[in-house]
Amino acid sequence: MFRALSTAALGMSAQQKSVDNIANNLANVNTTGFKRSTIAFQDLFYENLSASTHGSSMNGARSGNEGSQLQIGHGSRAVATIRNFMQGSIAETGNALDLAISGAGFFQVDLPDGTIAYTRDGNFSRDANGMLVNNSGLPLSDFIEVPVDALSVEISQDGLVRARMSGDNREVELGRLELAKFVNPGGLEARGDNLFAETEASGMPFFGVPGEDGFGVIRQGYLEQSNVDIVTEMVRLIEAQRAYETNSKMVQTAEDMMSVTNSIKR
Repeated sequence: MFRALSTAALGMSAQQKSVDNIANNLANVNTTGFKRSTIAFQDLFYENLSASTHGSSMNGARSGNEGSQLQIGHGSRAVATIRNFMQGSIAETGNALDLAISGAGFFQVDLPDGTIAYTRDGNFSRDANGMLVNNSGLPLSDFIEVPVDALSVEISQDGLVRARMSGDNREVELGRLELAKFVNPGGLEARGDNLFAETEASGMPFFGVPGEDGFGVIRQGYLEQSNVDIVTEMVRLIEAQRAYETNSKMVQTAEDMMSVTNSIKR
């Protein structure tokens, strides 16, 4: 009964983490480039209560459980967050500096500590120096600088950035966007602000030109939406709630059984 109490409590804790994760997914249903996640669970260790070394016999016939063991588990625990990098829908914005990746790949931005972060959020703008930066003011690692007197900016599907200048109306090439991709993007570490960091699980990044070697293409004037599906998350929420309620009833049942045991008079 004490084991049942602890096992059910662990089950409640695990389902609570699942609800917390679902809440985060739903909170980011309108976050540009957000990737939904799920919680992975594992069962805990098992205790061998007894072992049968001789199969029971009836009329000389042995049963099929010879050598079997009686094992009781100790519940479950949340062990990992699995992120789903399925492509989100692409919505048109009309903003020339809004970029979406149609296919595999990440934009690269420079962090203040000198490292590189990766993102699917292509909502870029120009800072005071004309550099392309994200919503947090972090510059693209490609160091694309747009002149002050540029009339318009054109970005091709292969990442080539051009600007049309005022006065002579000529086009100037400003650089090219390079994308990064990973063997296991699900192993990336979420840093907040729509940014991801490289980990041992994700592997080293591969760099390439958009539209080549399996990289996605750039869509100017579009943004990738969150891949969170509200209906799916609500179904998962109901399942987690029911599991939490069932585990709480198990706690109550174990307490009732202990109460009965304590009330037995010798």
